[in-house]
Amino acid sequence: MIAKLFKKWRIIILILFIIFAYIAINPQFSVTGVAIKSIDINGTAYKVGMQNPASAMPTQQEIVLSINNKKIEKLSDYSQILSEIPDNSTVRILTNKNEYVMIKTQNLGITVAKPAQSNIRKGLDLQGGIRVILQPESKISDQERDDIIAVMSNRLNVYGLSDIKIKPADDLLGNKYIVIELAGATKEEVKELIGKQGRFEAKIGNETVFVGGKKDIVFVCRNDGTCSGIRSCEETSDGNFCKFEFAITLSQAAADRHAEITKVIEINTTQSGQQILAKPIDFYLDNKLVDSLQVAADLKGKSTTQIAISGPGIGKTKEEAINEALKNMNKLQTILITGSLPTKLNIVKLDSISPSLGEAFVKNAFLVGALVIISVVFVVFLRYRKIKISIAMTITLLSELFLLLGFSAFFKYNLDIAAIAGLVVAIGTGVDDQIVIADETVRGKGYYNWKDRLKKAFFIIFSSYATTVVAMIPLFKAGAGLFTGFALVTIVGVSIGVFITRPAYAAILEVLSED
Repeated sequence: MIAKLFKKWRIIILILFIIFAYIAINPQFSVTGVAIKSIDINGTAYKVGMQNPASAMPTQQEIVLSINNKKIEKLSDYSQILSEIPDNSTVRILTNKNEYVMIKTQNLGITVAKPAQSNIRKGLDLQGGIRVILQPESKISDQERDDIIAVMSNRLNVYGLSDIKIKPADDLLGNKYIVIELAGATKEEVKELIGKQGRFEAKIGNETVFVGGKKDIVFVCRNDGTCSGIRSCEETSDGNFCKFEFAITLSQAAADRHAEITKVIEINTTQSGQQILAKPIDFYLDNKLVDSLQVAADLKGKSTTQIAISGPGIGKTKEEAINEALKNMNKLQTILITGSLPTKLNIVKLDSISPSLGEAFVKNAFLVGALVIISVVFVVFLRYRKIKISIAMTITLLSELFLLLGFSAFFKYNLDIAAIAGLVVAIGTGVDDQIVIADETVRGKGYYNWKDRLKKAFFIIFSSYATTVVAMIPLFKAGAGLFTGFALVTIVGVSIGVFITRPAYAAILEVLSED
């Protein structure tokens, strides 16, 4: 019987697709070490050349193998070995791609995770993180939305957040949205960086001298203590107050604008005898006054490109005030580098998902899936009283599941809860179709009768397939794209079934009917 099975071209096609799926999934059964998930651009590791992982296959990730010649087997080893190394000591990190030497600081800036055991990518629902759905406050074109995505991507990367996915989405009414999925951030940081337009303006009186972005800002000092950092801290009646300061370089056009505005401003003399302009330069962030600086009289009418930006940080303790000042400075530097968003964005939905919740869901999904397959096979056995049919159906169900996972791995598609729901629908549809094929074929007598019954079965299957595909198409745009995974996986799943696995299943039944 085995020889007969391998003579059927439909079964050979199924086997070839299973091989391709295996190559795409690329399962790793003995992976050790810890995978580098992200690198903070403000950390020590970034400064010695460690980069954020590219969007390659998960099994091509950079894996930490040892630290100071001590082997890393799992996440606990990584944490333990690092904790034993004193601050300001040399850290030698060996990966599967390179070797890095750095001095240990409080912020190495390396985020690690368990290494991937296959190329199957887990979506936000399964790996944890934050999902934000944004809607522009005013009507915008597709090009304007692309510009917003470009600025936002730059802003999130500059701020030190990685593992970011930003994509456009539309609903059935034509409303435009932006969906962001990211790990390594809190809700508060996301609201600050994404929910606000981030428009920075420097004004003297009512006239704008320069704004944030590359047009007016040529250089922003960052991660350099000589021109960026905390300059003073003092205790007040309300707590502790710290002041940050960093240097920026203006474009020549902005510098000329400064000269034009200041040349007509009067000069005042302070009680200490210092000569300053009558009007200060005020710094606004989203129309809120951040700080004001006096302008020295010798800068009147001068085209200066060097400007110092400052701001406060307030906390109950000195440490809290320093951390707040550093946070405010980082945010302001980010906005000065990236510029403001073209339009204000409203947060329509913001979800925070725990990684442990996602891991538990994956385990439960596999358990429930296994129970479902066992139950289906048992019911089919009771219906036909033939173990061969039950085995054929089990092989077909597992083949469909494997091919779907291969598809997601090959096209780098993230499997989330919606996609898993689509997978369940596709497999469920497959069970229905296989029962139709079994009913129409196993009772046939003679080859031609079997062939006629098979045609009848596939007519029913193709009618059901067309109905399913048509029903899924509107879901691509429903709910700001949140149902896209469900629709896509369902369509791909039933397509794999109709054109690959179910013809192979029919061929298996044909061989069984001959024996």
